[in-house]
Amino acid sequence: MKLFDLKGKRALITGGTHGLGMAMAEGLANAGAELIITGTTPSKMEDSLAYYKSKGYKVKGYIFDITDDKLAELKVAEIISDGGEIDVLVNNAGIIKRELASTMPIDDFRRVIEVDLVGAFIMSQLVGNRMIENGGGKIINICSMMSELGRNSVSAYAAAKGGLKMLTRNLATEWAKHNIQVNGIGPGYFATSQTKPIRVDGHPFNEFIINRTPAARWGNPEDLAGTVVFLASKSSDFVNGQIIYVDGGILATIGKPSNEN
Repeated sequence: MKLFDLKGKRALITGGTHGLGMAMAEGLANAGAELIITGTTPSKMEDSLAYYKSKGYKVKGYIFDITDDKLAELKVAEIISDGGEIDVLVNNAGIIKRELASTMPIDDFRRVIEVDLVGAFIMSQLVGNRMIENGGGKIINICSMMSELGRNSVSAYAAAKGGLKMLTRNLATEWAKHNIQVNGIGPGYFATSQTKPIRVDGHPFNEFIINRTPAARWGNPEDLAGTVVFLASKSSDFVNGQIIYVDGGILATIGKPSNEN
């Protein structure tokens, strides 16, 4: 189990105030990591820190927009000054704007790319340069099945997540010689507060996901914990440039006919 032990490690999770980011942060903390949480909404930060502390985790929170490169540089310096170097970076912060490509406002397209792709690059560059100086580290980019597949109304999101997949591979190519492992996680469809309204019996999308997923269920947020701990720990020291899809098998299959059990 020492291969998965994160005691003494500091893990920065962007967008770790809610949803899957919070679940992954909890997995890292249960493996012994100290948490550094970033977000943009003070109320969510306050609530998430209260939760983490109630579980006994060592945690600090910082409010800033990761797309603001100058502010992000100051905040990363502050984080290091406050508690030491960053051993693990999880680029989780992201947004989605659902609109058909034919009518999507260009400003909305740009904003999704800025947050989901450019923001991840900014944080990777800032933290990665410190990791180079310190002899190594782990960077985990939260990709998506939309890194591989298209779907109506998510052109900006798919473009950003496809780009994040290739950024992952390129950073791994450049930084492997510095003992930095850069990998990605591609979550499938998960049971979160955002998906609760459509996860009801009889809802067409719920039926689609159950039938499309070989595991025949939505993912639970805690299903991501093992993968993020693996990629953050010594157990993945020779794994680099990979995207691990935690999707219940969706990407492994073409699906099944509607009349097949």
